[in-house]
Amino acid sequence: MNPRARSFLPLPCAALLAAACASTSSNSGGPAATTAQAPAKNAAGPSASGLDLEGMDRSVKPGDDFFRFANGGWYDRTEIPPDRAVFGMFSILTELTAKRTADLIAEASKGDAPEGSEARQIGDAYASFLDEDRIARLELGPLRPTFRAVQAIGDQKALSRYLGGQLRADMDVLNAGRLFTDNLFGLWVAQDLDEPSKYSPFLLQGGLAMPDREYYLNPSQRMADLRARYTPHVAAMLKLAGVVDANAKAAPIVELERQIATVHASRTESSEVEKGNNHWTRKQLEENAPGIDWAAFLGAAGLDKQPVFVAWQPGAITGIAKLVGSVPVATWKDYLIYHALEHHSAVLPRAFVQEQFEFHGKALTGAQVQRERWKRAIDMTDLALGEAVGKLYVAKWFPASEKARAEQMVKNIIAAFGRRIDALDWMAPQTKERAKAKLAVLKVGVGYPDKWRDYSGLRVVRGDALGNFQRSEKFELDRALGRLGQPVDRGEWVMNPQLVNAVNLPAMNALNFPAAILQPPNFDPKRPEAVDYGAVGAVIGHEVCHSFDSEGALFDDTGHLRNWWTPEDFAHFKDSSNRLAAQFEAYHPFPDVHVNGRQTLAENIADVAGLAAALEAYHISLGGKAAPTVAGLSGDQQFFIGFGQTWRSKLREAALRQRLVVDGHAPPEYRADTVRNLDTWYQTFDVKPGDKLYLAPDQRVRVY
Repeated sequence: MNPRARSFLPLPCAALLAAACASTSSNSGGPAATTAQAPAKNAAGPSASGLDLEGMDRSVKPGDDFFRFANGGWYDRTEIPPDRAVFGMFSILTELTAKRTADLIAEASKGDAPEGSEARQIGDAYASFLDEDRIARLELGPLRPTFRAVQAIGDQKALSRYLGGQLRADMDVLNAGRLFTDNLFGLWVAQDLDEPSKYSPFLLQGGLAMPDREYYLNPSQRMADLRARYTPHVAAMLKLAGVVDANAKAAPIVELERQIATVHASRTESSEVEKGNNHWTRKQLEENAPGIDWAAFLGAAGLDKQPVFVAWQPGAITGIAKLVGSVPVATWKDYLIYHALEHHSAVLPRAFVQEQFEFHGKALTGAQVQRERWKRAIDMTDLALGEAVGKLYVAKWFPASEKARAEQMVKNIIAAFGRRIDALDWMAPQTKERAKAKLAVLKVGVGYPDKWRDYSGLRVVRGDALGNFQRSEKFELDRALGRLGQPVDRGEWVMNPQLVNAVNLPAMNALNFPAAILQPPNFDPKRPEAVDYGAVGAVIGHEVCHSFDSEGALFDDTGHLRNWWTPEDFAHFKDSSNRLAAQFEAYHPFPDVHVNGRQTLAENIADVAGLAAALEAYHISLGGKAAPTVAGLSGDQQFFIGFGQTWRSKLREAALRQRLVVDGHAPPEYRADTVRNLDTWYQTFDVKPGDKLYLAPDQRVRVY
């Protein structure tokens, strides 16, 4: 994830791996032949109240297990679809969005759109990925130039040049919720933290094919078992490519990745903004990270004229550079062949697709079958032409009335958060003044960007799936490099409108709420507003509060990384943060592992403060009138149950264990239990001492 980007949701693991995993079966009929709807036994069933009353379990006291109270009936009768590692409310919304997007793309893929138009680009990209027969006929031909370039590496300088040529602008680092890329380094061109008026290039750690350093270093039996399965996977990928002595080469490749993992910063360390803000001049880069020929690397990357870089994980950059200079070039060449196969596997013949899924799908996440080809084709098309697809999506599915309704909700929540700041008895007037100044200039994007991205420079060739993928990556790199030296655009979006998620960019002091998260069943004009405020209102409140969480609070209203708090106020904030971290550390999804309270702290702060702001905003929306009772439920009960049902989710054990390692968000059931920190929740559901979720008033973490 972008060091300064905080998203509301982790993407489901199956989506995270969509570019790397594929199915053995072809979808010859395309989207029209397939339904994206979940099986009936998995479907949510909202009533006229806007809530799934049958999905609740009223035999459970809200104060004992709020997640089960809101979702127990749904949870017990729901089976995770075999092509998924996780299923829940946002999965349903994602499936709905995928089907709608598929219909729009299918129309564009007929081939009759004007040459050079965005519709033609979209259609050609989508049709190329769907054409498995052509991909099979081409075999590894499209990847041969990459293999030849690797084989031509003769020394450390040539190796550095090749590695620099593989540097990419890693939008996927944000969208997949990762802190590193499978390339040796990742690049993010973004607003500088010390000089907010300019862009800087941020260098991020990379080089691993498994999800996180813990998969290489954690001594647990589960991780050891996965490592034992990983080496045969590496060998299998090499064998499929016809690499001689594949078995003998696999172990050194895995060992090299293990050495890279040892120098990687942990996820918790990587999210500590002040530790990541390291400005290195070109000379310091060479002095601090010897082993790479940086002149060759940066020249190939298009950064040879850049004087300063931000080394986000400096220890990792130093350690990886040392490995480039010390590990034999022959081992690096084998590693690069394997990584090329991994990186491009989605657009390679079927055998590579299946092998990828066997490890990255089944072993790592527990998914039983691969997602249908057309769904993965949508993912790939979104990756290449996301805003162009989004333009089609919002024109069809996001009416101006819903944009206006969401913008009014944003306005109410920002007002509520401002009131909450004013009411804080522990915050000094000067700190409140700076906090309110930051709130006043918050840039909120609802639905879609004010200015659409121009894709006219991207060459898309029908029938060239791998080439399209490579050219789209290079297009993103060139676009990112083109920002350097330009004025900072606070209106730029980092998420596509058709993505079911939301994001806060603390340095930009900007928020994105894509259209796809602002649609039924998550945001519905036909249901009581109390439910929408509990669902989408909490999302909006969450993102607003990210500007004031354990990371966002470090940025002032201009995006400058500096402490604008009084020492006493910041000490109080840190104490509240520590207590919230301890609260989540006590949650044990499995006997042998607990939630990492520090790793999930920023998200947990945003959940608590955002939910409180959303509740107050709901009360503002009533305009002094009494909240209507619906289905025997008060307005506040509707609000809280709406929040709880937003978090209905069921995960396979492997997927949940993976998230506990790599994700900055707590598991959904514990996010639902955030309610235990709000006084109003106790009154609304008559929660008393002795109830399992009960916290004494002085133990409730209010933050804001």
